[in-house]
Amino acid sequence: MTLHDQYDPDNIFAKMLRGEVPCVKVLDDDVALAFMDIFPQAEGHTLVVPKDVEARNLLEMPAEKLGPYMERVQKVAVAVEKALKPDGLVVTQFNGAPAGQTVYHLHFHIIPRNEGESLRRHAGGDPADTETLKGLADRIAAYI
Repeated sequence: MTLHDQYDPDNIFAKMLRGEVPCVKVLDDDVALAFMDIFPQAEGHTLVVPKDVEARNLLEMPAEKLGPYMERVQKVAVAVEKALKPDGLVVTQFNGAPAGQTVYHLHFHIIPRNEGESLRRHAGGDPADTETLKGLADRIAAYI
């Protein structure tokens, strides 16, 4: 999908926001939903998606909603850092398939990084164990 396609209301994140597909929640308020990535690149990989928008990427996010959404991204990143104490933290977002985007609803990745550990492949491999993700989500949510 390029930067010029239409928003698909049946994308997996839109379905999660509507409660049609389960996820392991970290934060759920009127602005954003944060949840554990089912295909984590590292332990604690968390995604933050905005609510009440049909923005496929950052370029389409309404300006008036950007500030509150980015506050949630920061809040979740701080909680991931406090809960997991990684050596570093990647906060990233992709715009269009050529840039690496695989789900076309705006989302930020928060990925803990530890010295000497390689990242797993983006959006690939086997899904993580749900109980393990719930444990990580509980640890992170405790700092929100």
